[in-house]
Amino acid sequence: MVILDHKQIEELIDLDVAGAAIEAAYIAASNGEVTLPPVGHITFPDVAGDCHIKYGHVKGDPSFVIKIATGFPHNAQSGLPTGNGMSLVMSAQTGVVQAVLHDEMVMTDIRTGLGGAIATKCLARSDSKRVLIVGTGPQAMRQIESHIALIGDRLSFEVWGRSAAKAQSVVCALQPKCKITVADDLAAATRKADIVVTATGSTAPLIKDAWVGEGTHITAVGADAPGKQELETRLISRADVLVADSIDQCLDHGEMSHAFGQELISRQNVVEIGTTLSGATLGRTNATQLTIADLTGIAAQDIAIAHVVLKANRND
Repeated sequence: MVILDHKQIEELIDLDVAGAAIEAAYIAASNGEVTLPPVGHITFPDVAGDCHIKYGHVKGDPSFVIKIATGFPHNAQSGLPTGNGMSLVMSAQTGVVQAVLHDEMVMTDIRTGLGGAIATKCLARSDSKRVLIVGTGPQAMRQIESHIALIGDRLSFEVWGRSAAKAQSVVCALQPKCKITVADDLAAATRKADIVVTATGSTAPLIKDAWVGEGTHITAVGADAPGKQELETRLISRADVLVADSIDQCLDHGEMSHAFGQELISRQNVVEIGTTLSGATLGRTNATQLTIADLTGIAAQDIAIAHVVLKANRND
C-alpha cells in the first residue's frame, strides 16, 4: 500500500499534466462515464466548520477514490490549518486499500485551482488580460498559479480581500511570478476586470450585478456547500452563458442554487463544463456575452489528480 504525505504529493504534481487529466475527467463525467454519488456533507455550526465527502468511479478503472476534505476557518486563530483531509484509493475488483494520500487539502486545492483555470480558458474572451481574484486564502494563490500555468503570462492580477494585509501577503508571495497588485476597492476592480475569480467562503453576495459589464467572465469556486454565496442572485439570472461542473450539484448547493430556488433560472439554462469542453454544447459565442462558471467540485477531479500523483510516484 502506498502512503504519501502532503509534501510528497505536491512535489509529484505537474500542473500541465494534472490540468489535462482534470479536463478529461470533466468530459468523462458529462458523458456519463463516471459514477458520481451525491456529495456527503457535514456541518459543524458551532465552529463554522464543514466536511465534504466526495467519491466516485470511472467506468473500467481498476480503482475508485473516496475523498474527505474539511474546512474549519476558526483554526487560523489557533495556528492550525483551516483545511485538511485525505483521499483513499481502493481496488474496484477487491475493495482493498491501494493508497492513502494524506494530502491535507493539497490535492483538493490544486484540482480546484486547475478547474477554475480550465473554466476561464474555455469561457473568457480570447483578449482577456485583467483578472480580479476575490479572496486571500490558499485557493486564491492556487487560482493564480493555475491560470498562469494553463493560460499564460499575458494575464495580470488584482487581489481583493476583507483584510488588506492578507491581500498584500498574497501579492508578496506571487509577485516574482506574475504582474499582481492589491485591489483596494472591490466595485472598481470588478468594473475593470475581464475575468473575475471568486474564491471565498462567503455566505452573502460579494459581487454586485451592477458592477459587472458585458463581456466579463466569472469563475465562482467558493459556493461549494449550502448557505454559501459570492455573487448577487440577479447577476446569475442575467448571464448569457451559465456553465456548471455538475448541473445537479450546482443547482442544489452551488452559486446557481439561489437563482434556481427563486425560479429565476431553470435547468435548461445551464450546461456542463464537460460538454462545453468536448464541443457538444456552446460556451461563449461572442465578445459581449456575460459568462459564469459555477464550480462546486466533483469527484471526477479527485479521481484524476489521485491518478496523476500515483502515476508520478510509480515513475519516480
